[in-house]
Amino acid sequence: MRLALGVLLTILLVHFVIYLAFAAELIPFPFDYDQGEGHELYNAVLFSQGECPYCTYEAYPFYSSNYPPVFHLIMTPLVALFGPQYWIGRTIIFVSTLITGASIAWAVFRKWQFRSVALMAALLFFASNFIYHLGPLLRQHLLMVMFETFAVVILANAFDLPRQLRRRHLFIGFFLLLIAGYTKQLAYSTCITVGLWALLRNPRTAIVYSVGLIAAAIGIFAFAEITTNGYWSLNLIAANSNPFIPEQYTGLLKQFVTLHWPLLILSAVSVLYELFFDRLSLFSIWFVVSFASTIASGTWGAGDSYFATTIAAACILSGNTLALAITKREALASRIRQIALVGQIAAIALLLIYSLRVIKLPTSGPVFGPIADALSVEPAPGHRYPLYDSAGWTVGYAVTGHFPSAQDYENGWYIVERIRESGRPAMTEDPGFMIQAGQEVVTNATQLNNLYINGLHDPAALVEAIEDHTFGLIVLRARFYPAPVLEAIDANYVLDEIVPMNGFDYELWVPAS
Repeated sequence: MRLALGVLLTILLVHFVIYLAFAAELIPFPFDYDQGEGHELYNAVLFSQGECPYCTYEAYPFYSSNYPPVFHLIMTPLVALFGPQYWIGRTIIFVSTLITGASIAWAVFRKWQFRSVALMAALLFFASNFIYHLGPLLRQHLLMVMFETFAVVILANAFDLPRQLRRRHLFIGFFLLLIAGYTKQLAYSTCITVGLWALLRNPRTAIVYSVGLIAAAIGIFAFAEITTNGYWSLNLIAANSNPFIPEQYTGLLKQFVTLHWPLLILSAVSVLYELFFDRLSLFSIWFVVSFASTIASGTWGAGDSYFATTIAAACILSGNTLALAITKREALASRIRQIALVGQIAAIALLLIYSLRVIKLPTSGPVFGPIADALSVEPAPGHRYPLYDSAGWTVGYAVTGHFPSAQDYENGWYIVERIRESGRPAMTEDPGFMIQAGQEVVTNATQLNNLYINGLHDPAALVEAIEDHTFGLIVLRARFYPAPVLEAIDANYVLDEIVPMNGFDYELWVPAS
């Protein structure tokens, strides 16, 4: 068993090294790598200048955001000190994933005192294709997962502590849930989880702390609503009322289950064991509720990140199942011990299967290029990126994970130079080019489109600016703007050049005259 566990840990460590390598390659990249990164950064820029990212979108520069403020406020001091650098946000998110992994390991070790199993549980998290794709990105979702995981781990044994420590743990845990909710709204599933679990353990305490959490959340919401003249709810709630796409959800769910089914089986075993032979833990309820909430991944604009909380919960429960099998084998009589041995073998076998199902390998670069050549590993046919990914692809799956190339750097700076040469403001779908050119960021394509679709935005003023050739250069990547804006671009600008970067074709449009 020690040999099998050693092999498992070795494979998982290789996954972790690849994750670290991706982070090291991506963090310094000075442009948008994933859609939305630049807008997250620009929100911090606005906060550092004492401006509001939520307060208007009808007039120039037609900018607003649908992201809650916690991540951007964390970035703000560093942005004020170092300027609008992408490495700031990416480093924060990368560190947050390390804290999540440490929280997973601590949750398992605290209960079972098995260092190797605790380490394995943390490495399971980093091995996931979904976490690999999201971990070093300048996106707030995994910061929310960090706050959620930290809160759940702190609260899990709160009712077993002396009164003074119990109160401290409950206060810290519920405060972290508040912060998680204002990092991203999807933390509601973990808030529901904690409320249900606390209600089962101590109804009075559950009501007191839940009411406190709700009151604090409403107070912050009311303050933001008043200070933004109502734009807070328009941008963060109404604009996020996107259509549900059944095919996107079923595709992501199938992909998630295909990759993670060994963890799901081990998690289900842990839940059933607690249900019939022990006390239902906070981790089990968290797993069930978070898994159910992944249905939100079917909304337009959502994706595989919506499964990250469930992955964290599944890693803890999988570690618990393996530790349980080891403990029972050591404690039971010899005849029953053989049954526990079978369970231990099955658990390790499932984890080995998982470690071999989530393989991902960059196929370019001075280190991984030769390794991929030696192993005859190539990207899937038709794949636009130098990356082998066993997950394949489905609608909503993050198209990230490949290392930025020297050509990506060169072409990004080329677009920046084109903006500077135009002598006028630019309008770019990815704001990184405007940020690097020292210009004010104009528009947020997906946000304006969401507002437009929900009947909350009239793009007439932006259309007029396009018709007047206000912009010296318009850069499109996915044509996410509202339909009238795209029609105005097609009528008043001409496609001058297509510049490839990160596997996308960036269209450079110049005034038709």
